[in-house]
Formats: sequence, C-alpha cells, structure tokens
Amino acid sequence: MAILYDKKSLLENNKFVKTATALYGGNVEKAAERYEALAKAHKENVDGEIIFYSASGRIEVIGNHTDHNNGKVLCAAVSVDLLACVTPLAEQKIIVKSLGYPVVEVDIRDLDIHEEEKGGSFALVRGVCKAFKDRGYNIGGFYATTVSDVFKGAGMSSSASFEVLVSAILDNLYNGDSISAVEKAIISQYAENVYFGKPSGLMDQSAIALGGVSYIDFKDPANPQVEKLDWDFDDSTVFVVNCGGDHCNLTPQYAAIREEMEAIAKEFGEEKLRFVNEDEFYMSIPELKNKFSGRAILRAMHYFEENERVEVLREAIRNGDEELAYDVISASGISSYQKLQNCYAEGDPSEPIPLALALCGALEGVLAYRVHGGGFAGTILAFVDNEYADDFNEFMAHTFGDANVYRLKIRNEGGTRLDLGEND
Repeated sequence: MAILYDKKSLLENNKFVKTATALYGGNVEKAAERYEALAKAHKENVDGEIIFYSASGRIEVIGNHTDHNNGKVLCAAVSVDLLACVTPLAEQKIIVKSLGYPVVEVDIRDLDIHEEEKGGSFALVRGVCKAFKDRGYNIGGFYATTVSDVFKGAGMSSSASFEVLVSAILDNLYNGDSISAVEKAIISQYAENVYFGKPSGLMDQSAIALGGVSYIDFKDPANPQVEKLDWDFDDSTVFVVNCGGDHCNLTPQYAAIREEMEAIAKEFGEEKLRFVNEDEFYMSIPELKNKFSGRAILRAMHYFEENERVEVLREAIRNGDEELAYDVISASGISSYQKLQNCYAEGDPSEPIPLALALCGALEGVLAYRVHGGGFAGTILAFVDNEYADDFNEFMAHTFGDANVYRLKIRNEGGTRLDLGEND
C-alpha cells in the first residue's frame, strides 16, 4: 500500500509517528502538517518517487573553539532539522527548491570552483559532489524540496545541515548507504571550506552527521575518534537563546582565534596546539608574553584547559554524575568569557551575550549556561531544571523576544533517509 502524505494518513501511519517522535519529541501533529505541506509543494514541480531525508541542527555542549586545533569536543544533534522531499533524476543535475528561496540548479558535470558562487548553496552542492568524486563514490541527479527550522544565526549550523543533507541523499541514492557518518562529515566540511569559502572546523558537520551526543577527538582530523554517549539527564530542558547581534562582519574575529592559537603553536615548532607540550607552554609564558599578546596566550590556555574539561564531562556522562556535568559545562562558559574572549565583539558596547549570561546566573533553576557556538554575537546555551523551564522561557522571551528562545531535545539520528514505511 502506497504511503499517503496527507496529515490524517500520516498520523495513522505507525512508522511516521515513531519517526516523528524520535526526531522532534512530542508534537507529532505539527510534524505531520509540515510533511504534508512539503510533499504537496514538491509534487507541484516534479513527478516520481518521493523520499524524505532529514539533517538536524546541532548544539556544542562543550569544546569551544578547540576543533580547528585538533582538539576535543562534545556536541549533539537536536530536534530542529532541514527536511527534504526528494525525487531521483536521470539527468546529471541537482535541483534544490528551498521553500521561500530561489531555486538552486547545479550541473554536476561541472565541479569546478566558481568564485561567484562562494557563500551560497550552489557552492555547497558542487563541493559535496566534488568530494564524492575524488573519493571514488558515485554521484547522480535529484530534485529536492526543502524546508528548515534550523535557525539561521542561532549557532545551530544551517549551512552544515545543508551539506550533510546533500551527502546523505547522494550516499543513499547512489552509494547504497556505504559511506560512514564521519566521512560524510569530512566531505561536508570540505565543501564548506573549499567551495563555500568559510574556514570552519569539523564539529558542526560531525554532530549533524553522527546524531545523538558525540565525543569527538580531532587529533587526526582525517580519522577522528568518535564515541556516542547516552545523555540520561532527563530532568533538564535544553534552551538556546538568540541574544541578538550581527555575524556579518565578524569573520575576522572568528579567524583571529584560530590564527592566534596557531601562532603560539608555531613558536614550539608545531602547526596546531594539540601537538604542543602543555607543561612546556606554561613554563614558556614569561618569554611568550614578550612576543605575543596577552589575548593569544589566554586563548592557548583556554584550549588546553578545555580539552581537559571535555574529558571530565565525558566521564561524568558515562558515570551519570549530573552535578559534575553541569559544573563542567558552566566552567567551559567562564573560560570562553575570560580567556577565549568570544562573548562580545570588539568595539560593540551592546554585549547581548554577557547580558544573557548574567541573567542565567540570576534565574532560579538554571543548572548550567555558557556561550554557544562561535560567539561574539548570537546565542547562549542553558540547561534548566524542568520545573523552572516555563519560567525561564517566559523571562527570556520577554527580554529577547519569543521567537528567539528555543526549547530543544537531543535526537539520536544523524543525517538520514527517513523510513516512513507503509501504513501498518
């Protein structure tokens, strides 16, 4: 029996209900409305088989600005996603119609870098396809209609969701799901770095491709060590609060963190801080301060300490030590504020992130809080006791706007084809 995509049929489809619950939590009816609308929009433009794919947003639990220096992170996929309705095409072209945006159509016989495409979706599609071809994998055409509730500018990595989605579709349609989640993350990062033109680390793509809560050690970026962890602390609600601020002119400030860390590493004959002896670094600070800014030294200190915090949190989660886990997350936030110094943009006195963090420290029931993502502008992450979640939501919504406060759950599925099956 063919799958029907109207709301009523989806709600009667046990596999859909199971899938939607796993991905989004409780509001299955809202999910059914979203899938129905997307399938309807897709059918207006293309005939043929319909397959749904999903790539989540992500949160960085801990490991702030460590991945680009071969460090360690703990990250998680969350319950917002880029959802795609897909039909395979015989032609060698990929067409993506994101609802509310112009159509992206890419001839995948041409995988050269187009400078004019940098910073856009065309570049990401070409970059993913190029990485597939370079690794000996198959590529092919498809038409995708997409809708996203991965909030742009909220530190949940909408561009990485797009890259991972394209990778998941190509893997499923043309490679028999033979490519590991980690390799799809590496492919996605290549597309963002080389074709899109953004010097990101690998954490965003890994969190989304892997799903769940993931410990990732990037000592060898081509073969990162990955461990899935069970987050069993169900008595708290995860919040991301978009505090405001504009990322558009902040690229130099993001890049400076990496540049300053790597400048310190080169002083010890290494390209990355990961390979610098920590004791030697601390013993050399009197000499380093005569050559480098205090900020560069502080950022290196943050790097070493943050890697240690990742390990402590990893063990706390394994052992079910909830109090220690939240203490370590908050300690990471303090270090980002004081040493990494990415909680406010240079020359901007508005400082929305410090304001939000100060409010978290004053509100009852907040178990842990910290800057989220790249920093300088944007979002904070908070873990709030369930009993106080409504109060926290109400206060933050009153302060920063209702549309800027996001309640989330951690989802275990990475970028994937969704098995909606047939009605049972």
